[in-house]
Amino acid sequence: MATIHTTYLGGLRTEATHLQSGTKIITDAPTDNKGKGEAFSPTDLLAESLAGCMLTTMGIAADTHGIDMDGTECEVTKVMASNPRRVAEVIAILKFPKDYTDKEKTILEHAARYCPVAVSLHPDVIKTIDFGW
Repeated sequence: MATIHTTYLGGLRTEATHLQSGTKIITDAPTDNKGKGEAFSPTDLLAESLAGCMLTTMGIAADTHGIDMDGTECEVTKVMASNPRRVAEVIAILKFPKDYTDKEKTILEHAARYCPVAVSLHPDVIKTIDFGW
């Protein structure tokens, strides 16, 4: 279980501290929602959480099956909706450093689509994942 301590700093900014490691993250409201956009917004972190979780879970599967995916990249974009303001879609575009067999592709895709963040997001959040095969 990971515990995070978050403090509101004022000016629509927060500082979150990961208690186990001491690592800190600053968030700022985005410019389209009264913020300065000088740091990740909380909804940016939601989108990054999906990308980071997919890559990590694929990495675990890759290690288990002897697949080299070091250097794999993911560009992630969030699409906002209103009434209520929310993340409506997360678009993830993966770029792999090499070609893979059909079996390896299936293993990596399954790991990404069923990572803990992907299965934790509300079903109304559209997850568009482009593996670039």
